[in-house]
Amino acid sequence: MLLLVWIVSACGARVEVAQFIPTERPTETVTFTPSPSRTPGRNATPTITPTQPPMTSTGGPSPTSLFGSTRTPAPDQPTATRVINPNAPRIEFFTSDVVAAAPGSDLTLYWSTRGTSSATIYRLDRGGIRNQLWNVAPDGSLTISTRQSDRDTAEFVLSVGEGDLITEQILSVPLACPDAWFFQPSPGLCPSAPPEPSPLIEERFERGRMLYVEGRDQVYALFNDGVEPGWIVFENRFDPAIHAELEETFSPPPGLYQPLRVLGFVWRGSDIVRNRLGLGLEPEFTYEGFMQSAAAVDGSESLYVSSADGTVLQLLPGGTAWQIIVAPET
Repeated sequence: MLLLVWIVSACGARVEVAQFIPTERPTETVTFTPSPSRTPGRNATPTITPTQPPMTSTGGPSPTSLFGSTRTPAPDQPTATRVINPNAPRIEFFTSDVVAAAPGSDLTLYWSTRGTSSATIYRLDRGGIRNQLWNVAPDGSLTISTRQSDRDTAEFVLSVGEGDLITEQILSVPLACPDAWFFQPSPGLCPSAPPEPSPLIEERFERGRMLYVEGRDQVYALFNDGVEPGWIVFENRFDPAIHAELEETFSPPPGLYQPLRVLGFVWRGSDIVRNRLGLGLEPEFTYEGFMQSAAAVDGSESLYVSSADGTVLQLLPGGTAWQIIVAPET
């Protein structure tokens, strides 16, 4: 063997020597070997593993809209989404010089737009109808006078562009309530005017009551028989110089009364009033009181009148109904 190596080396042959790199010994891997499970005997009692009910996240009661329930479109009815046209004019700002105003005062509107040569400002009434307009420059200011009769908010719309390229923005300026109610607790609405002091005549009937408001020279018949209309108003036509105070040929049963003078004139002249109210439970009563009104957002007006017993009566819009909203003092 040594001789062979020497001979090869002498001949100048090159011997390649292989390199061996040591590696770590592989780690043993534990292999799971299933073991047979114990078969329960005949008398074994099965164990029931309780199933946890699915957890449902609740965040308390669902919020309710101040304006009633919100309509949710059915799944098969896609909700239309307005796509903003990038070529439409842009409104940078639309504001006023005051955060709130008093009815009858002036306020100044400020605005700035881009991508248009003109703009229009509309004034909205309480029903959201555009009832005034001003053609204005793309940027500028405009001083507007509010009305003494304005209530709740003064609303304006800035409009730029036309058709599919129209861009609009609404500005609402809160209005302070200038008048107080004649009673407490008061409604949430702002009254349309200060309280109207007036002599009143009231009489309770079998199925309602009648009121005469001298300040308005009107007679109100209020029914509680559950039939509409809930109340009716009449202009006073009674003239003591030519009209009798009562029907002398009519005698009411004991404990009941025939209305007299202003109230009696309406009661005798209207079959509806007479049949629905019945006879009086007591004689009429004259006192000093107040009447006041308030308009809702849709323009419908409710009336509020003080009663002889210290309560306040609310006459709902359109004669639909009436109710007692302030109980008498104890």
